[in-house]
Amino acid sequence: MSAPRPAHRPGRATAPHPQPSGPGVDRRALLRGAGLLGAVAATGAAIAPAQAAPAPTTVEPSAFRLTADYTSSTARVEALLEQAGRASVSEVMDHANHERTPATVIDTQVHGFRFATSDENDPDAFPQGIATSRDAVGTAGNGRYDGRQVIAVSFYNNSPKSSRINLIDWDANHPDAYRRILLVEPTGTAEEPSFRDVEIHAGGIAWYGDLLYVADSAAKPGGMRVFDMSRILTTDTGGTKDQIGRVGGTFYAHNYAYALPQVGTISSEVDAGTAPLVWSTISLDRVTRSIVMTEYRCEDCDDYPTGTTRAVRFGFQTGGPTFAGSTTASEALEVPLHYLNGVGSHNGRWWFNSSRHKTLSYWPGEGALTTYPWVSWGQSLSYWEDADGPDLLWSLTEGEGFRAVFAVKQGGYS
Repeated sequence: MSAPRPAHRPGRATAPHPQPSGPGVDRRALLRGAGLLGAVAATGAAIAPAQAAPAPTTVEPSAFRLTADYTSSTARVEALLEQAGRASVSEVMDHANHERTPATVIDTQVHGFRFATSDENDPDAFPQGIATSRDAVGTAGNGRYDGRQVIAVSFYNNSPKSSRINLIDWDANHPDAYRRILLVEPTGTAEEPSFRDVEIHAGGIAWYGDLLYVADSAAKPGGMRVFDMSRILTTDTGGTKDQIGRVGGTFYAHNYAYALPQVGTISSEVDAGTAPLVWSTISLDRVTRSIVMTEYRCEDCDDYPTGTTRAVRFGFQTGGPTFAGSTTASEALEVPLHYLNGVGSHNGRWWFNSSRHKTLSYWPGEGALTTYPWVSWGQSLSYWEDADGPDLLWSLTEGEGFRAVFAVKQGGYS
């Protein structure tokens, strides 16, 4: 689920596509780096006539359950914060040190940017999931978490084997920059805590309140890792690239200045006779207060699971961003699509991104799917609600040499 494509620094000119107004993305941000300005050739086209596809089939959701653990790492995480040091999202963004630049990914986009060349051309790191501060807090305060409007993109790394998020400024009041934060799993004891790499694909993320959920397709059974965006560690940027965790009284994270420790795990269970879920990608539905997941399944390949693709919805418990100790799915679908790298949902509606077929399919909850042309190497989806402007769908591309993030009006794909 990775492969090839150049970088440049366009000027600050007027973007050629219509822009949303209101308190979502400030218009100055569009002029300063929203990404529509003279960048690269689009990899998609204007919206072509939609095509109908067979409808998803509803299946019994009680066959799918989650078990949540938010406490087993608490003592070690608190000790790490005390001994290593702590930073807020706002402090991290004050030290953002990689520049994003405008990019055109698809003709229908309203925003778009690409990563710095060190991320664009890295053969060992691949962007996967996407979420935003608008997911975390909704439209309140113009979608700002800790006073900052940001986008989070997960990466998996092959050298060293690890995963991270890029936390990206999306606010006219701040530079067009981002910072890398390593995801880590606490180890050791509360008296002498340490941490190790989180070696997962990080194929999708969902940010709700303080909690960042990251899809874990490697776990058996699969599920999600949980991180807390209010608990970011400060780490020593010295040492060697391979150093991770405690070394004496110093904490290293492969030369990263910040690490985000895991605070919980969400494990998936299924009924006897039901194939385990493949946790390929996830996203948040704020309206129904749920996380939706779907599977990357092939029609005819050896390296990935084959068979019928499923999409499942799990609701949070009342009053917060956590799941109950045991949660039964509230909705489950068999989806007549394969090679899904992205799923999105808002108020019961669904979107599915098939990377192999370069399509984005929409399902309103009944009837046939509507399928639109989409981008090459498309990855996860995130729904951006706006009280005054058009709601957006955010996504990203994975291919080495052209790694970009972009948004389209969801009304054009529904």
